[in-house]
Amino acid sequence: MSKADFRRRQARRRRHKLTMMSRHLPTFIVLLAITLLVGGGVFTLYRFVLGKQPTGPEGSVQAAVSSAQADPSSGGGDSPVPSTEETQVIQDDVSRLIAQADRLALGYDYDKAIDLINNSGMDVTEARMQEALGRYESEKAALVPADMNQITHVFFHTLIMDTSKAFDGDKDSGGYNSVMTTKDEFMKMLQSMYERGYVLVRIHDIAYEEADGNGNKRFVKGNIMLPEGKKPFVMSQDDVCYYPYMDGDGFASRIVIGADGKPTCEMTMDDGSVSTGSYDLVPLLEDFIQEHPDFSYKGARAIIAFTGYEGILGYRTAASKYSDSPTYEADREQAAKVAQCLRDNGWELASHSWGHLQLGVAKNPEDGFAISEERFRADTDKWEAEVESLIGPTDILLYPYGNDIADWHAYKEDNPRFKYLESKGFRYFCNVDASTPYWMQMGNNYLRMARRNLDGYRLYEDMTQTDPSKKRLSDLFDAAQIFDSARPTPVEWSYQ
Repeated sequence: MSKADFRRRQARRRRHKLTMMSRHLPTFIVLLAITLLVGGGVFTLYRFVLGKQPTGPEGSVQAAVSSAQADPSSGGGDSPVPSTEETQVIQDDVSRLIAQADRLALGYDYDKAIDLINNSGMDVTEARMQEALGRYESEKAALVPADMNQITHVFFHTLIMDTSKAFDGDKDSGGYNSVMTTKDEFMKMLQSMYERGYVLVRIHDIAYEEADGNGNKRFVKGNIMLPEGKKPFVMSQDDVCYYPYMDGDGFASRIVIGADGKPTCEMTMDDGSVSTGSYDLVPLLEDFIQEHPDFSYKGARAIIAFTGYEGILGYRTAASKYSDSPTYEADREQAAKVAQCLRDNGWELASHSWGHLQLGVAKNPEDGFAISEERFRADTDKWEAEVESLIGPTDILLYPYGNDIADWHAYKEDNPRFKYLESKGFRYFCNVDASTPYWMQMGNNYLRMARRNLDGYRLYEDMTQTDPSKKRLSDLFDAAQIFDSARPTPVEWSYQ
């Protein structure tokens, strides 16, 4: 075939293709138009109808389910099959809801977990929903009442983050070594207590005021339900004020609100920079509970107690000392926000007196009270004005030095200090007694608890005790496994 013949044949083929395309062009145009119209309709349906349905755990995704599963009795013809994407959205919502409910159940709040699913607006007949509800009911039925007379209460001061600075041999080192706990010790304590079945509860879970048939309030015992073998306990922390004398000694400097809305801490680093992170009990305990939600009963956290003579939470809020400071008002405003953040996240707030005074009986009981009645009332009023005005009302008092306003006998109505504290709204009173794992006393209008100090002195005493029957911490942990080797020894009592 010549080149001319080949070119003529190629030209004929091109003309034939063009003819065929021209003949079918109207059909192509119609099909394209139909495709565009259908696609636009689908987009409009999703964008303005399905896309407006709530998709959160507490919102309803049932509209999306209904649109994908039309009722055959409606006479609307065949039920449309949900798309893969729509099904995935629905499945994701179910997963998120159950995950949220599971978190509540892990903290023994089965009623709340059940309510969350039942009130979600979603299809509770869905298989996974039914499985979750059945599981919660089964686990709830297995709970047993805790012994409300055998609840221990442990407490700490500010945790030592840098032992090299705290134990550097200066005038404050002895006090730190005696009454404070290191970060490593605290974390080991939490792990040991968790492994031994301890569960953190609120002091308000133990007993609370309830009105009788005549409207008169009186204290009644709570009813803490836990799995067999679990043991409730209360935790508190004193002096969460970050006093100026602690600067540069290896402690956090203040509590702030983190980017996630939870309370955390700031700490000044060696280079002068300020770092935000888990530098004290509050964020460390929060971290532990996030990892072990079954360590906390229905979201319980610890009690945080404040004095007032320097301020609270690391903010210089004491009017008597800092009212002329250019940051005084800003400090008060921020301290109030942080206090509310603590409350919002389950922490309970308490008084530790304004001036950290011996509020109770003198060392020699025959001498009566350690301070005068006038000074006692002035201190109580000052705490109310400078601290309670920031943190809101509280009914918990943690006695400084554990110095109670009475002996082990019940509070009497003729005790002037009890009556004054009661008039200020206090109902929970905590002293210190490490000689026994637990001590409680409930009256008609109060609850008293003894607290156990888990500090350097107590750890060293228990670690060096050769008589197993005299070890005071063995129900919680083995002190020898907890004691920080960075501590100077022997650890002597030093707390003025």
